[in-house]
Amino acid sequence: MRLFIAIGFDDEFVDALIGVQDQIWDAGIDGNYTKEENLHLTLAFIGECGDSDRVLDAMRSVPFSQFDLTLDGIGAFDGVWWAGLGGSDELSKYAARLRRALAAANVPFDKKRFSPHITLIRQPSRPAMPEVEVPAVTTAVKKISLMRSDRGRNGVIYTEIGSVCAKE
Repeated sequence: MRLFIAIGFDDEFVDALIGVQDQIWDAGIDGNYTKEENLHLTLAFIGECGDSDRVLDAMRSVPFSQFDLTLDGIGAFDGVWWAGLGGSDELSKYAARLRRALAAANVPFDKKRFSPHITLIRQPSRPAMPEVEVPAVTTAVKKISLMRSDRGRNGVIYTEIGSVCAKE
């Protein structure tokens, strides 16, 4: 099964992301927009892995305290337009610890440099990004999820198969 580790968002944060997508749409940009239910922040992309328990064990070995993420602008790379996040030391430190735990558990994952972003649209119809207003909405990260990715008739379907919660 195809796996990744991600942070999901509360309704207010998702609504803000949808609002940014709406502004892009209203500017006449076609493309493959990320569906509302699929908006997330990937911490580690694992890919094909038949042992989700090993991944969950590695995740459980990395405790974390609740921290906040704030929307902060948009950007683009490789045919992807994304929403950025305000500099969160807690996020960067957690991602580094998580990736070390995955490596120690011999869980293969994409070792590209961690670059926190939330994909809004793939393959936009124009190269120039329109001016959009990105609200400085904040969300509390209380849970990290192990997600399965499946191709469906109407696009990709993400299913949470396990999670770890912030320590109290």
